[in-house]
Amino acid sequence: MKSMLIAGCITAAGLSACNTHTTPKAANTFGEDVAFLKQHLQNVIVLKHPDSQSQVVVTGDYQARVMTSTTGGDAGNSYGWINYNLVASHQLNKHINAFGGEERFWLGPEGGQYGLYFPPGKPFDFHNWQTPPLIDTVHYQMVAKSDTSVSYEQSGVLQNYQGSSFPVKINRTVSLLGNEQISSKLGFALPGGINGVAYETSNTVTNTGDSSWQPETGLLSIWLLGMFRPSDQTAIVAPFKGLPNANGYITDDYFGKIAAKNLQVKDSLLLFRADGKNRGKLGLSPVIAKPGAGSIDLEHNTVTVLLYEIVPDGRYVNSKWEIQKEPYKGDAVNCYNDGPIADGSQMGPFYEVESSSAAQPLKPGESMSYRQTTMHFQGDRTAIQALAKELWQLSLDDVQHFLNNK
Repeated sequence: MKSMLIAGCITAAGLSACNTHTTPKAANTFGEDVAFLKQHLQNVIVLKHPDSQSQVVVTGDYQARVMTSTTGGDAGNSYGWINYNLVASHQLNKHINAFGGEERFWLGPEGGQYGLYFPPGKPFDFHNWQTPPLIDTVHYQMVAKSDTSVSYEQSGVLQNYQGSSFPVKINRTVSLLGNEQISSKLGFALPGGINGVAYETSNTVTNTGDSSWQPETGLLSIWLLGMFRPSDQTAIVAPFKGLPNANGYITDDYFGKIAAKNLQVKDSLLLFRADGKNRGKLGLSPVIAKPGAGSIDLEHNTVTVLLYEIVPDGRYVNSKWEIQKEPYKGDAVNCYNDGPIADGSQMGPFYEVESSSAAQPLKPGESMSYRQTTMHFQGDRTAIQALAKELWQLSLDDVQHFLNNK
């Protein structure tokens, strides 16, 4: 049985009981989103350079979550999806609180004998599934702040399905990057006519207990998930190693087989429709996954790209809702397109790009860290085409042809 949850999107049986809220309109500006968040939350921090329109908004109220960002100041496009109704309700839901946000901090695994989201010994079903409060409802304490960076920390204890306890301290820093840093991380200069915003998150988990974490009793991974705004002209792009047996390391049936019109797997690049209308999830094994998954929005001439570390032979936790034969053969990268479930309800619409760290056995006092950089670029069609070529050797005409195949 495949994982019944991905990135806060719950089973058909349970979605209608959770969050079926949408934003009040399709295209809020960044300034409107920030004003809304400041109206309803206590800890809202906007990071920006004094000479730039690029901005990022973060809140400790939701576990140091990056809520959204922009390349165009208060009047610019806002890239993150925010669950307006849930935020404004000031209420907490059972199972999960899908507040939205374009990068949130989670821990894996979800299900299985080492899963963190089920009480010991209980059946793997929606009734028993619960996101741990430490990564769902607990507020994180701000410990440092500058114009372009903010740091948070929080401590707590997690328990897995086997009953193993994990006392942890979580540290998370969000840093807005400048143009030189962006080019350095990409490895090339941005084409002319591009406006960009980029931020890096540094995430550290420390074993604060007096026992070592062992594979036989469960390990943790750092799981970063981003919710973005979909459109009929948006495709998720995921590069992978073009091995002869690469398809065997791509899982595309988490919520049933993804229709061919919504997924194209060719050579060493994957295109996945991100319209927020057709629910589906896929995963890439660390054997073939590569840094640089993201998306292209042809309606707004926008490119999104995520940079992260992959350890091809690392232990990646398995989140399936079952006792697993291979608990450390999970995905390194996941992509999700939201859509209505059987009863017609829907949490979004949004789409997601996610990455996970390899899990590590930690001795008392030891830490593991994981970084991810999220970048958004906007410009005219010629500039976006040049950028897509540099990033993925991808033609926008090929993306358009894929999106037109309905």
